[in-house]
Amino acid sequence: MKVIICGAGQVGWQIARHLSGERNDVTVIDSNPDLVRRATDTLDVQGIAGFASYPDVLDKAGARDADMIIAATYSDEVNMVICQVAHSIFAIPRKVARLRAQSYLTAIYSDLYRRDHMPIDVVISPEKEVAEAALQRLAAPAAFDTERFLDDGAHLLGLTIADDCPIVNTPLRQLTELFSTLRAVVVGIRRDGTLFAPEPRDQIFAGDSCYVVTHKDDIHRTLEIFGKSQKKQERVVIIGGGNVGLAVASALEKRTERVRAKVIERDRARAERAADALEKTIVLHGDGLDSALLNEAGIERADAVLCVTADDKTNMLAAVRAKAAGCSYAIALVNDPTLIPLMEPLGVDAFINPRATTVSSILRHIRHGRVRSVYSIGDAEAEVIEAEVLSTSSMAGKIIREIDFPEGVLVGAVCKEGKVIKITGDLRIEDGDRVVIFSLTKDVAQVEKLLQVSIDFF
Repeated sequence: MKVIICGAGQVGWQIARHLSGERNDVTVIDSNPDLVRRATDTLDVQGIAGFASYPDVLDKAGARDADMIIAATYSDEVNMVICQVAHSIFAIPRKVARLRAQSYLTAIYSDLYRRDHMPIDVVISPEKEVAEAALQRLAAPAAFDTERFLDDGAHLLGLTIADDCPIVNTPLRQLTELFSTLRAVVVGIRRDGTLFAPEPRDQIFAGDSCYVVTHKDDIHRTLEIFGKSQKKQERVVIIGGGNVGLAVASALEKRTERVRAKVIERDRARAERAADALEKTIVLHGDGLDSALLNEAGIERADAVLCVTADDKTNMLAAVRAKAAGCSYAIALVNDPTLIPLMEPLGVDAFINPRATTVSSILRHIRHGRVRSVYSIGDAEAEVIEAEVLSTSSMAGKIIREIDFPEGVLVGAVCKEGKVIKITGDLRIEDGDRVVIFSLTKDVAQVEKLLQVSIDFF
């Protein structure tokens, strides 16, 4: 498949890496020659320096016979123009655009939008994706990372292992013996900064960060086994009243169970906009790093603080200050993946990486057919892939222990005839089954081959 990616920033680069790794013909366009050079030097892609909305630049990139164009520049207007030019001049069949401005999103998702007027097949909203990720973190406060698969039948939980965890120093094979009915699989462990797929003989140590795929009905039991307790989030303080903070506060107001939320916003105009839009939420104007203002917001009694300003360092420091003041759970929005290893030493409980969230969303929308969902872990270190098994797949008809998986791959969940069932080595994978697979990035291409997934995408 021939794909043109407009924008060679972090999101564009990650998408190019994924698609080029699957042997697609990828061309990257960016007005910054240095970003184009970085993409061509590190990836198997072609690069063009120029403005991606210009027809002659798109023509040079091969738009006349391209199958898909992904507009992921920093400008909403440029992304929309790219899709319009791609449609009107080059008739590119599949067009994906990343849009940030709420005004555009409101129009596109309402009756004001007509595809023939603004031909965008898939709209990706980073703020919308981040807000949903924040709500998932609040719903599972014991986990630093969460995602849902198999129509909400299975959940991925990222859990930090504490010294008092009941299963510390226990080989994973013994967990199966101790908890024979538990429908949960440890698919990934991060130890000393390295992420790997564990083997049955591997143990879990204090300080590890574990990724666990569990049946939705076994979430509470899984958390207990890993030494975690679930606490209702009844009082939440949101630092940052921009699009993300406003979306989260609005969603909390609509919940049936009562959640007392307060928003702190430094910019007066933004604070006033939030106050006008919210009905039950108290909005405070001021600096989220101000101890007096945090005390006024009742931070010491808060069940969670969500730090979602536009500045990574502010989010991290606000989370640390809130924890020091007595808040039991802190979530920080962090764009820079190099800052993520600092979360645990600083005592920040969970983080949201907008770039990883956006990449996952784009991959989820552009992968076709049997691949139903993709979730990117860490700094694109691994993927969790949900896919349907084809009759032509080398997995079909085999029991799990007979399948020749690479070392960095584990099956986390299997759904047969609509039911998520317990994973065992003797479980037979059949045509039509849906599987959730954890794979280190280097092994994703091999997983695609095992699944016999069509990369036709549409």
